[in-house]
Amino acid sequence: MDYLYIKALHVIFVICWFAALFYMVRLFIYSTDAQSKDEVARPILTQQLLLMQKKLWYIIGWPAMIGTYIFGFWMLGINTALLSMPWMWLKLIVVGLLTLYHLECQRILNLQKQGVFKHGSFRLRLFNELATVFLVAIVFLVVVKSTSGLLWGILGLIAFAAILMLCVAVYKRNSAKDEASKKVENKTEEPKP
Repeated sequence: MDYLYIKALHVIFVICWFAALFYMVRLFIYSTDAQSKDEVARPILTQQLLLMQKKLWYIIGWPAMIGTYIFGFWMLGINTALLSMPWMWLKLIVVGLLTLYHLECQRILNLQKQGVFKHGSFRLRLFNELATVFLVAIVFLVVVKSTSGLLWGILGLIAFAAILMLCVAVYKRNSAKDEASKKVENKTEEPKP
């Protein structure tokens, strides 16, 4: 029975970790977009978004990642037979990649705190979708627990990633069109002196 409680806590921390990762990168995107605002709005938006990033990251993001690891390793300690299963090793590899993703988010956070907005919105949107790819891979491996079905899972994952990238590209194209049409409308509405 103790194992099930530990597993439940592990799942709760995983959900919180992914929630923090998804929202954190959205905040990076909003902060980057805020840099194109006027002189009055830019510092206000940037300050508020940086505060939100800090609270999200240090109150939810890091504790959720640490809790995920604690309860995950605790489960492996109780049920060492999991380590003899190939799907578990693949899952651990993906979790390792997710941890690198987390550390990259920390690096971006540190840059934005210093006023460096190195990555554009489009690149951050693509980066945001990478967390979804990790989520799909982890859930697939944990639920299916099969290396024979893993090939279909990987193909599905690749297709899923391609669809996400296509959606982001379409969003970017439509956003550019909207911005261009707003500029045209603003020029035509300006009164002549």
